[in-house]
Amino acid sequence: MQIRKIKYLSTGGSVVARQKIWTGISVLILAMVFYTSTAKAHGKVAIEEDNCMRQIGENMIHLSAYQPQIDEEGHYCTDIPKVGNTILVIDLVDPSLRDMPIGIKVIKGSNIDEGETVKHIQPTLYEDGVISTQSSFDQGKYLVLITAEGVPPLNYAYHLRVEMINYANVFRASIGPMVALLLTTLLGYKLFKSKRFRSWLASRGSKKD
Repeated sequence: MQIRKIKYLSTGGSVVARQKIWTGISVLILAMVFYTSTAKAHGKVAIEEDNCMRQIGENMIHLSAYQPQIDEEGHYCTDIPKVGNTILVIDLVDPSLRDMPIGIKVIKGSNIDEGETVKHIQPTLYEDGVISTQSSFDQGKYLVLITAEGVPPLNYAYHLRVEMINYANVFRASIGPMVALLLTTLLGYKLFKSKRFRSWLASRGSKKD
């Protein structure tokens, strides 16, 4: 009698441990799905993690790209969805940059020494902290160089991709559905292996007969 009791307790303990492991896995996966979905829906990140932000020391700038002929409300950063006229807006986040002459150069290609300059704005002061310029882009890569004529000069660079697939973004966007599918598969497998569920299916089948 004592041996059977010990065996039962041991078996029960292993079942409880497995249940805790499955619960932990489920909670972790649900948390990942929630985090991914929230980040995608909310669309806000810390200023230091903003892909459109560039920082040198305490001096920061922000780049936004607009194509109102395609989407009046859409704004982009380094991935431009379509070829054609594109408005580039540069925000001088730190007030100290507004006291420095700012020069802008747009180069077709990703290499400053080999690419063709398609736009060149001579250094000037922007006391309101906003620089707006417009360019017509073909498909491909572009390099935007922004230079603050300080001591020493501050050089910021943005690599633009025009009408090109960003596989990193595609992968990040697919993480949520992939995790949700994995969770559904794991829970389905767990449910199918459950004796209680199989007994319930058997009882449903016998009732139909």
